[in-house]
Amino acid sequence: MKSPVSRQIQEIKPSGIRKFFDIVNTMDDAISLGVGEPDFDTPWRVRDEAIYSLEQGRTFYTSNAGLMELKVAVSEYLDRKYDLHYDPKTEMMMTVGGSEAIDIGLRAMLDPGDEVIIPEPSYVSYVPCTVLAGGVPVIINLKESDEFRLTAQELEDAITEKTKVLILPYPNNPTGAIMEKEDLEAIAEVIRRHDIYVMTDEIYSELTYQMDHVSIASLPGMKERTVYINGFSKAFAMTGWRLGYACAPEVILKQMLKIHQFAIMCAPTTSQYAGVEAVRHCDREVEDMKMQYNERRVYVLRRLRGMGLSCFEPYGAFYVFPSIKSTGMTSDEFATTLLKTEKVAVVPGTAFGDCGEGFIRISYAYSMENLKVALDRIEKFLKKL
Repeated sequence: MKSPVSRQIQEIKPSGIRKFFDIVNTMDDAISLGVGEPDFDTPWRVRDEAIYSLEQGRTFYTSNAGLMELKVAVSEYLDRKYDLHYDPKTEMMMTVGGSEAIDIGLRAMLDPGDEVIIPEPSYVSYVPCTVLAGGVPVIINLKESDEFRLTAQELEDAITEKTKVLILPYPNNPTGAIMEKEDLEAIAEVIRRHDIYVMTDEIYSELTYQMDHVSIASLPGMKERTVYINGFSKAFAMTGWRLGYACAPEVILKQMLKIHQFAIMCAPTTSQYAGVEAVRHCDREVEDMKMQYNERRVYVLRRLRGMGLSCFEPYGAFYVFPSIKSTGMTSDEFATTLLKTEKVAVVPGTAFGDCGEGFIRISYAYSMENLKVALDRIEKFLKKL
């Protein structure tokens, strides 16, 4: 028989995040610090709005690009939060989470052989989505000594005649790294000079500590060459609602919308009505969650350093990325042995790129009670070593 599956898809590795999550689900008394899943409930006012929309029988398809009411609300939100100005009619669409936006954005922009620069460690979807869109991933290995920030020189060195897109994943998953305005200005200068495009994934934009988030799309000359991606999962604790959005120049967005029309139709209607309430009335709830994340961030960082693990201070998202090189174990060995012996799940750094070797990702999007128990177990594990 002929093979029923594509060679290309067979060559793509499964997500390294889900592997450990699936094992945890089969174990009693295990604690997972591996998945970026907020432990907070979606704000009640958002859930209430969703219930109301169902009671009103709003179970129909929306337009492919999304509810106009939601797009207007998101446009106003981006304007007041990040000084971003997008026309909700022509430059914005709602997607099934930020992940769909990454996929259709790359498919809309790439021709076969176009190169996509991807700084790593970074989110697991970028490389597979590039490959499936016919692009060629070009990896930049970020350095802990640079706090895992992308430098202008690293970008300059990676650009070739085939370069089409830079993916900019900040605040970063898995490292928690951020890019400040001066960092972005240097990157933007290189992008404009080489006439390439940027896909900026800012799903963690609300979760920055010590300083305000700045979007590269807000810098001079960058909006017209940027696909901006964000969503509701992280900031509003709405992971299961599957609601994201993309903003882009009309010429790009039209093609993204075409793919979306044939593959998806529209984002979930109930989620879209709930999203209006989230962006218009949940600033206080988001701020409360952010304060608790920050307390956990400080606690986890202090505990890890107290155990003798080196860890740079992350200022974004809800992850820490400690080095486990001092143990002499690989990232996969460390995570696997920790799970088997102490029933704590973390993610090997290699799940986010080869340069993640020697690191693990720990999520602090969990209750302080679980974090304390898990970190006690990690400390016990290290003492045994």
